[in-house]
Amino acid sequence: MNSNFKNMIKPIKRTVFFLMFLYLPFCSMAWGVLGHRIVGQVADAYLTKNAKREIFKILGNESVAMASNWPDFIKSDPSYKYLDVWHYINLKAGLSETEVKTYLAADTVTDAYTKINWLASQLKNKELEQDKKVLYLRLLIHIVGDVHQPMHIGRPEDRGGNGVKVNWFKEPTNLHSVWDSKLVDFQQLSYTEYASSINYTTKAQRKEWQAEPVSDWIWQSYRYAEKIYADTKPDANLSYDYNFNYIGTVNQQLLKGGVHLAGLLNEIFSN
Repeated sequence: MNSNFKNMIKPIKRTVFFLMFLYLPFCSMAWGVLGHRIVGQVADAYLTKNAKREIFKILGNESVAMASNWPDFIKSDPSYKYLDVWHYINLKAGLSETEVKTYLAADTVTDAYTKINWLASQLKNKELEQDKKVLYLRLLIHIVGDVHQPMHIGRPEDRGGNGVKVNWFKEPTNLHSVWDSKLVDFQQLSYTEYASSINYTTKAQRKEWQAEPVSDWIWQSYRYAEKIYADTKPDANLSYDYNFNYIGTVNQQLLKGGVHLAGLLNEIFSN
């Protein structure tokens, strides 16, 4: 092979390699682009003036909703590969609430639970460098959304439902993807329309939800995941009835994700 041909091939290989990575986020996003933006949009409605001011200092004109997708988009860059395990926490089947919370209390693994707590603590540091504030805030917004998608608290043996093959309106997919995006996208709403359609909470309800620790968020999603596994058999054909049965759960988790996120951000930026 002559040197001229090799020189021509190199940029082509680099382009193909880049495009392969660029495609990855769209294969494995929690809640998908739309779901994360819904969570962010709901959260924005409940931020205090102080939290909004501090978030603006960090993100500028980038809204919470738009910042929410950055940690998935950045999967196109292999230098951020280390962040992959921050998006989920896989738990084995059949655990009780006490067992889940006992595990979380002793958890030192790099996962969504430990990283939510770590990111929150880091963002309280007023001396934190600006570039880290931007990175950590984008990650926190996203990962809080992640843990409200039940299959991000799924089982390790099938990678949170990625290994459970099903059909969505006769198109081959997997259980994780159904919950990431297909159920949300099926509603055919923009993220602002969707947020407006579900964002109905009372002050008492928000106070109750925002008093829940992160371990409660994990337990609630795990409980939903267990039901989803029980109700969804491998190779099942999912369509209108599945949407009918589960869209209420989807909406509840998107709403709770936004309210929980707002509460956490308000607490971080309370001073």
